[in-house]
Amino acid sequence: MSSKKAFTLIELLVVIAIIALLLSILMPSLRRARDQARAVACRSNLKQIGLAFTLYTEDNAGKFPRNGGIWIVKFLPYIGGQGDQDEDYREMGVYNCPNYPNKEQTLDYVINSWKDGETEYIGYSPVSDFRRPASKVFLADNEYALNSIGNPIRPIIRKDQGLSSGRGEFDVWHPRHLPSGTDQNRRVARARHRDGCNAAFMDGGSGWVQAEKMTEEMWQPK
Repeated sequence: MSSKKAFTLIELLVVIAIIALLLSILMPSLRRARDQARAVACRSNLKQIGLAFTLYTEDNAGKFPRNGGIWIVKFLPYIGGQGDQDEDYREMGVYNCPNYPNKEQTLDYVINSWKDGETEYIGYSPVSDFRRPASKVFLADNEYALNSIGNPIRPIIRKDQGLSSGRGEFDVWHPRHLPSGTDQNRRVARARHRDGCNAAFMDGGSGWVQAEKMTEEMWQPK
């Protein structure tokens, strides 16, 4: 005759404890891997927008739009989009960072509208105005912060809204908009990816910038 030995309660509890311990060890690594994958996807988005930026300037006498939501619709033909109206950009996943906390947001990046650190540049300007374009930021991760009652401080532009509802808040033109600014004023994400954010540069490249190393000079035309 044969007999089957069943787990005792103590043995079962030991197995559960071991599994729980392994999960506690593995979870941080899995979260880091997930966040790294999202950061790579974000940089890929910015790389595509950077290519659109380059193609657009080649077709428009070396100039590009500097303020508001204008750039969003102007670049649509260069990233496979259709139309040239506000509503036409909303289905373009390239404008969304997978790590942005509020998934209703349709615009997860902010544009360089820096003039002199006090006032905003309005209109179009030549890329040639920017010396060392490889180190000059064109776009960066849009900040997300909550006020004391848990509501977003930064405007959330949803699919059923037009860009006019908040496009003026997606320009970076003052030191207080940088990662060193307060929650109330900051427009560039301080910790979207690790302790920094992703950015697209004037030469068409993209990369990660540590928050404390993002300076005004990276946004200034000269």
